[in-house]
Amino acid sequence: MTIPDHSQRRIYRTGSATVLSRAGTPAEDTPAPAAAARPTAGSSWPWRRAALLLAVAAQLITIAALESADPIPATWAALLLAIVPAPLAVLVAFAPAPIARLAAPLTAVVLVAGIAGQVTHTGLFFVPALVAMAVAALMLWREGP
Repeated sequence: MTIPDHSQRRIYRTGSATVLSRAGTPAEDTPAPAAAARPTAGSSWPWRRAALLLAVAAQLITIAALESADPIPATWAALLLAIVPAPLAVLVAFAPAPIARLAAPLTAVVLVAGIAGQVTHTGLFFVPALVAMAVAALMLWREGP
């Protein structure tokens, strides 16, 4: 005989718990779930997050290309792409909606200018970030105030 044979078996019950008042009847004002109480970030949040991650990745590639053993020329476009996209994308991703609505098109313009100047080197790494930022900007404008 083993120990599990002597111990009581656990009884598992399925179903939801009902909050009872002191009188034993179901309470009328049950607390809302935490997910329902939390405000939503809107449908643009996945696109803003994607634009942020893609901009950071491409910016790191550009910085690595500037500091490599065979560096790319330090032109205005290379320095623009090495410094500006990630901070602007952070602003778009985490700022309140009115500020993000203004920062998203600005970020897209910066990305277009940098891609145009660095199209032969690292500029093409920013195209996915530009697409994600353009979609995020459109979705931010559709969400409204």
